[in-house]
Formats: sequence, C-alpha cells, structure tokens
Amino acid sequence: MKKLKTKTTLKLLFSVFLLSGTFMVNAQEKFGGLALYTVRDAMELDAQTTLQAVSDAGYSYLEAAGYKDGNFYNMTPGDFKKLLNQLGLKPVSSHQSTVTMENADAMIADVKAAGFKYFVIPVPPMGLFNFDRETRTMSMTGGAANLAEIVNTLGEKCHAAGLELLYHNHDFEFQKDSDGIVPIDYLLEHCDPKYVNFQMDLYWVTKAGADPVAYFEKYPGRFKIWHVKDMDEQGRFAPVGNGNINFARILENKKLSGMKYYMVEQDMTFDGLKPLEAMKISHEGLRKIGFK
Repeated sequence: MKKLKTKTTLKLLFSVFLLSGTFMVNAQEKFGGLALYTVRDAMELDAQTTLQAVSDAGYSYLEAAGYKDGNFYNMTPGDFKKLLNQLGLKPVSSHQSTVTMENADAMIADVKAAGFKYFVIPVPPMGLFNFDRETRTMSMTGGAANLAEIVNTLGEKCHAAGLELLYHNHDFEFQKDSDGIVPIDYLLEHCDPKYVNFQMDLYWVTKAGADPVAYFEKYPGRFKIWHVKDMDEQGRFAPVGNGNINFARILENKKLSGMKYYMVEQDMTFDGLKPLEAMKISHEGLRKIGFK
C-alpha cells in the first residue's frame, strides 16, 4: 500500500513537472501586444472570452480602445485590471478619443487605476478631428499650434498623475495644412518630450508616403509605441507579414526610435477574414519578421 502511494505521488509530481514545463514554454512564447481596436466588435459581445483568445494567440500585453462613462468595456477600471491579470495580459496603453479639458482629470485617474502606463490621444480631440465617410478621408481643424497647446496641457496632467501621454498619427498629419505646416512635424518640434511623445502607426506613415526611419533619425527617442499593421497591394489593411511594408528595416532602428512596446492593429479585415483570425496570422508574422 505504501509503495502504491509512493508511485501515485511520483506520478502526480511528474504530471505537475510536465504541466509546469508546458507553462514555461507557453510563457516564453508569449510576446508582443495587440490593440483591442482590432477585435472591438468581439470585445463588445464578450470581453472575457475575447481577451482569453488574445492571450491564447500569444500576445503578452495590450492596448485598450473601449473606454466609456468611466468603464473599460463595461467594467470598472479595477475589475478590468483584475481580469487582465488573471489572463496574463499586461495593460500598457489606452486610446482616449473623448478626452476634453473638463473630463481629463477623471479620465486620467481611470486610466491609471486600470494599470495602464500610456494615455494615448488617437486623433485630434475636442471636435478637431474630421472624417468624411464618403471619401473615407481624415483631416483636422484648428491648426497645428492649437493642437500642440492642447496636447502639451494634457501631457502635463498625465505626467503629474504618473502616466505618459502619446499622440497617435494617421496620414493627414503628414500633409501640409492651409498654412503650409506639416502638423506631425510641428507637434514633434513644439511638444515638450518631458510631457508628450508619440505612438507611430507604421501603416499610416507609409500610406502618407513618409519614411518611418527618416522620422526616427530626425526625432530620435520620441516614438515609444508602434502600431504594427501591414498594407496589401490595394493599399488596404493586412495582417502583419502579408503585405509590403518592410518591417525588418524598421525593426533594425528600434532603439533609435525609442520604441518600448509595439501593438498589432488591423482596423478592418477583408475577403472574409475575421479579426480574431487576423490577429493570429499577425502574431505568427511578428515571429517570422523577428519581433520579440
């Protein structure tokens, strides 16, 4: 009987060893981040199941894009943070498109309470962003100097609360405005790096005809997070590795850029591909390109 118990104990210990070994392998395989805007519809339907799928796909951290009325995806900041911790996902950044001077303090407090490090402004806030649904083109009003003043003020507020503010680009910021100013250049030159840095969207920079590496060289250390998404032959969003953007060249200049994190993002999917499938393809693409 004693021998039987000993054998059973050994089998149990061996099983635990195998399981722990599997866990370690899985933990080592997890890398990179996902912008939850990619799977926004699924997050609305079932956030917990979707986040589990994100973790299972191999991502280790994420960026939120679902803040409303003080909650993240209908969860309090504390509950959202707890769920991410249970799933082994690290909250890194959050897109806060509805920020104003009036709600900034409360919003900043919520972003911090949810465990995020970066407060990201995804488009010019406070009614300055314009989107034409017919032509699907974007623009901004108010001018670059006005936007810089707003972003600097919000950046100071974030800094005081222990967060870092990043501005996220699209393509229109790389085009000269009516005053002959390139907004992204103006922001980079007039926003204090102590309070304001940038999230470079590699797709939109490429779409604008600009070179990410040239911006790294001109403004080193300013691009703390990248959005990694590819572009197909038709100029549409594509899973990472399934398009024509030279990510290997960009990745070689990671240190120059100041990049600390990177997020896979795919705004839309095409030809029957589902967002949850696209994020898996992108994660494998990251591995092949050499992202870690």
